[in-house]
Amino acid sequence: MKNNDADPPYETLEIGTPRDYTSDIYKVYLEVGKTDDVILNILTDYMGVDKARNITVLTHGYELELPIQVIPEVVSLLSKNNIAVYQVVRYAKTNRTWS
Repeated sequence: MKNNDADPPYETLEIGTPRDYTSDIYKVYLEVGKTDDVILNILTDYMGVDKARNITVLTHGYELELPIQVIPEVVSLLSKNNIAVYQVVRYAKTNRTWS
């Protein structure tokens, strides 16, 4: 079953999975050992200043909005900078898109 609301249209069963290559954005929680300006700068550089405005700093991590397909890239980028990511939790799909 095709989902024609997605851009581009994808199989409905792929929406919200690792095969979701739409520009749909999801709220994501990244748990790290500590929050600091280094991590926030890495995330801001990756996402861009406009998108980074939606980052919420929490006690042990960050809540941000990302498409599913870039989550592994963000975790890899943090790891390459010696920042341990303890968990990634995808909350819910937003009504925004990544452009």
